[in-house]
Amino acid sequence: MPTLLLVRHGRSTANTAGILAGWTPGVDLDDTGRAQAAALADRLAGIPLAQVVSSPLERCRQTLEPLLAARPELGGPAVDERLGECHYGEWTGRPLAELAKEPLWRTVQDHAAAAAFPGGESLRELSHRTVDAVREWNGKIAAEHGDDAVWLACSHGDVIKAVVADALGLHLDHFQRISVEPCSVTVIRYTPQRPFVLRMGDTGDLASLAPRHGAAPVAPAGDAVVGGTA
Repeated sequence: MPTLLLVRHGRSTANTAGILAGWTPGVDLDDTGRAQAAALADRLAGIPLAQVVSSPLERCRQTLEPLLAARPELGGPAVDERLGECHYGEWTGRPLAELAKEPLWRTVQDHAAAAAFPGGESLRELSHRTVDAVREWNGKIAAEHGDDAVWLACSHGDVIKAVVADALGLHLDHFQRISVEPCSVTVIRYTPQRPFVLRMGDTGDLASLAPRHGAAPVAPAGDAVVGGTA
């Protein structure tokens, strides 16, 4: 089955300001985020991509712009709303320091499966839609490009953590133990038996993922390798 490169968007103006952006329109990459996006294209050089999929939000599409400019053969990204940020409802746009004082904050941190945002969605709903989207795209890409295909999806922190938790067989309550920095790359190789997490939250060099002698990167037989730099 194909290998998925999960990219978190570069640092945004909301990240810098400590604001929970959610689906707020007009949240762009800041200067650091734009530099991270430019570097991403170089970090992925030599890795063939069969498909690029994106959250519809601006910060994800901006993160992909340098990569797609360097690879015009990929065209524009396929946009999938299921890979969009969590719908935080009434929490959207509020400072994280303020939200940390809310009683729900501890539930989000310690018992995520029970957390539902007022006027928004629950983290269970987030997990279901995002995992379904990734697995559906994975099957589609396997059918169109073969089991050795590599594809990329650009999304958001909580989305990526939910997908990783599923791949690792973790209960959603533990997903806050997973860390994905802005513009980090998490690599999951799906197989008929189980997913293998090859990289998690990697912000460094990705050259070792490039196929050798025409072969796509594969998971070691029997073991998942979790690596990368924070």
